[in-house]
Amino acid sequence: MPCDLVSVRLLTPPDFEPWSALRHSLWSDQSAEAHLAEIEDLQRRQAGTCYGAFRAEVLIAFAEISIRPYANGCTSTPVPFLEGIFVEEDNRRMGIARLLLAQIEADLRAKGYVELCSDAEMHNISSHRAHQHWGFIETERVIYFRKPLGRDPRSRTNACNA
Repeated sequence: MPCDLVSVRLLTPPDFEPWSALRHSLWSDQSAEAHLAEIEDLQRRQAGTCYGAFRAEVLIAFAEISIRPYANGCTSTPVPFLEGIFVEEDNRRMGIARLLLAQIEADLRAKGYVELCSDAEMHNISSHRAHQHWGFIETERVIYFRKPLGRDPRSRTNACNA
């Protein structure tokens, strides 16, 4: 189906359930119900701007933008950040993500922003390719580390003297 039959607009409360289902498809580590609760919280706190692509009034894709105080590789602050973008599998490779991004970019330019940033996990090569296809430029690669701070058996002593 051609992309010209797709409309893009901001997501509103009637879109929350289908949006949560699409979010679950992208981020399957939590249930659609948990995503719905997160969406409601995001909207209540006005913690971002979320766009949807619709075909015949059915949500087929979404993109979420937040404003971060800083993002690695950026030249401006604060910076709009593409937190997530997803197109249903049957609607991929039709320019729908590009259509979403075109609307987002126009809205951000109108608000005075000069760049849009994003990230992708290092192993997600298809996301890297998609970002390059959409005109993003890779700025740096980072590996995050985590060290759990369980109860230290030496906690009765001063760490500096240990």
